[in-house]
Amino acid sequence: MMRVAILGTGAIGLGAAALLTERGHEPVLWTRSATPLPVQEASGALTGRYALRLEPEIAAALAGAEVVMLALPAYGHKAVLDAALPHLAEGQTVILSGHLSFAGLYLAQRLAERGLRLPIILWGTTVTTGRRLSPESLRIATIRAKVDVATLPAGGIGSGLTLCEALFGERFVPREDLIAIALSNVNPQNHMAIALCNLTRMERGEAWSQNENITDAVGRLIEALDAERLAIAEAFGATVRTVRQHFHLSFHVEEAPLGEMARAMVARGDRTMAPATLETRYVLEDVPFGLVPTARLGRLAGRPAVLHEAGIALLSALYGRDLAAANDLLPAIGFEGLSAERLRVLAWGES
Repeated sequence: MMRVAILGTGAIGLGAAALLTERGHEPVLWTRSATPLPVQEASGALTGRYALRLEPEIAAALAGAEVVMLALPAYGHKAVLDAALPHLAEGQTVILSGHLSFAGLYLAQRLAERGLRLPIILWGTTVTTGRRLSPESLRIATIRAKVDVATLPAGGIGSGLTLCEALFGERFVPREDLIAIALSNVNPQNHMAIALCNLTRMERGEAWSQNENITDAVGRLIEALDAERLAIAEAFGATVRTVRQHFHLSFHVEEAPLGEMARAMVARGDRTMAPATLETRYVLEDVPFGLVPTARLGRLAGRPAVLHEAGIALLSALYGRDLAAANDLLPAIGFEGLSAERLRVLAWGES
């Protein structure tokens, strides 16, 4: 049994805590809001009631934990990492679920300033998906069959993989390094296409099903965005799966054009509800912390991500704000001053 401090009490943090409990581990949760955490009732991929423990102070949550897991939207990563940094200690491993916008590199840099070097595990996405139905209940939509994983430094992948499997089961696929993980997360491109093509539904607060509205046209846009991401990965020598492979492994449907895969999900009853507000992570997280890093990697690799850049510009115009400017991680790591070769060195955990 391992004690795991989970920083974040949204659907992802609670889903991870439920899965860890099922596997005999001891999750301890912390949230910046310090709101009471009632007994959680889970439905869907996991069913049961979980008396989860919440620590109001981050120092107490991290004390004695073998593993510290960040499980919250990327727009909270820097602030929560800054809160956790003074309390991290030798012998701990940090998991970033899922890793976006080179948050692992930011953490490594700040740890180095303390003279501390901890293993950092980077996931391409989350192990569970789900949604809080109420303060007391959680629906876990799926437990992913495969999750890409890398470590910082990259040479620690063997022990990192062993730890992940001990905690969450044999579902992890090792990838080369932090760059591969940065290009493994397909959610930003998918969510951008879905949001951009259904924005008025979100603005009007309509109740609408996501999968029913991944039409053939939306599917073609997602696959065109995917082609840009795959080209950038190839330029960096990174191995990543396609969006069709992702849908197959995450949602258990046969590979086909994406519109067909979405219809297959609807046919079996999967009508996951989509955002009913413009204040959604589909845009406010995924554009600054997902699309922007991918577009900048495209520039470094000499593979311009034209559709990614267009999506960032269009959604910024629609929202009336510079969404790229919301990313507080890239400036903090000095990304604009990095060359492709320097980034490769840092991705391997070398100075």
